[in-house]
Amino acid sequence: MMELDLRDGWVDPELAGEFPELGLCYTPVEAVPGKSSRQVKQRLRALSDRYTGGKVIHMRQDPIPWAYRVFYRQVGIDPDRQRTPAEGVALERLRAGGFISRNCVDDALTIAIAETGVPVIALDRDKVGTAIGLRLAEPDERLGPRRPLSARQIVVADEERPLAVLFGEIAEDAGVTPATRRMLLAALRVKGVPPISIEEALWTAAETLVEAR
Repeated sequence: MMELDLRDGWVDPELAGEFPELGLCYTPVEAVPGKSSRQVKQRLRALSDRYTGGKVIHMRQDPIPWAYRVFYRQVGIDPDRQRTPAEGVALERLRAGGFISRNCVDDALTIAIAETGVPVIALDRDKVGTAIGLRLAEPDERLGPRRPLSARQIVVADEERPLAVLFGEIAEDAGVTPATRRMLLAALRVKGVPPISIEEALWTAAETLVEAR
């Protein structure tokens, strides 16, 4: 089993006061984007077979997907309109008839989310600061050069700027591109999700990225 350098992200005191169990865990990974290997594609096909219609219908009642649904409502997001990452992945599997291989990064994140229920994002390690965490967006702040943010929107950020909207878009100047040579994987922890599940999600994504090379 590969070893990961797991790190806890910082959380703005105001957010920590309102959501004491909110957290961000991240790890650097030596991986580059590209096509997925045959082994990863086979893993996606096997995972597709496990995601039957009945499983997808009832998965929201499972403890981890349910924990993210609860958090969605706490921060003003309707999970029936904006699906949680696990539900979004499951519904896409039903729509497409299976988990479709796109590239090694998307495939790794899909596998991690589908197997654990924990949302994982990938950033370009060379485009972010030395530490990342969670905070509220400030007035007139932007995600990347063009995307305006709503004030007090929860964002993943480094010491200088927002990197991603929580459960949403990643800044174009922080995400993985064909030029990326090192990555940073990050997973969100909310109340009701055990730390071991966060570690498993990051390990699954990292292992898949390495396997995909």
